[in-house]
Amino acid sequence: MTLKIYGIGASRAVRPLWAALELGVPFEHIPMPYTGGATRSPEFLTINPNGHSPALIDERPEGAVTVWESMACALYIARVHGQADGQSITPASPREEAEALRWSFWTVSELESDALTVLMHRMAMPEDQRKPELADKAESRLKVPLAVLDKHLKAQQARGEAYLAANRFTVADVCVASVASWVRPAAALLAQYPAVSVWLKLCVDRPAQAQARRMK
Repeated sequence: MTLKIYGIGASRAVRPLWAALELGVPFEHIPMPYTGGATRSPEFLTINPNGHSPALIDERPEGAVTVWESMACALYIARVHGQADGQSITPASPREEAEALRWSFWTVSELESDALTVLMHRMAMPEDQRKPELADKAESRLKVPLAVLDKHLKAQQARGEAYLAANRFTVADVCVASVASWVRPAAALLAQYPAVSVWLKLCVDRPAQAQARRMK
């Protein structure tokens, strides 16, 4: 069996790359920059007709499986290539599975757009192209989802669990932290949510996260 992951670490592809590295799953990394038209080539469009990375192809005995959408890719890797043993990032119970699903979908709908705006207009874009007023508005809107996340993490801490779904790092944390990390340029905003800040540092300090980010 061969697992191929298309994308680079400085993109949403960090999610499946991070998940695979956490699990120690062998995979072939196929760099696919999101600029320059690579994702619009006829060859790549046969893999993901939307023309976006990441995507993955899992060559299996029963036939090739293709997955796109970054959250779906990460969740697939954890479910299909991980062991539900209560030690890996793979959910090991219905509750853990539910947490991984609901927080991943929540992140896409409630967090990602404004978090990306903060990242781009506080740090990533050339300074002369940034629009601080857009970042200001995004930070104001982020107060609602960050409060929701902070409340959940405090409840988790009260039950002796340091992460989103369990007292261990899981794919739920991969999916949410990969987006929440975009808010770090807004340090004053994050400081208002101490549980999020502590949890996020635990996640982004993991060696697999740093390794995934470096993949070009």
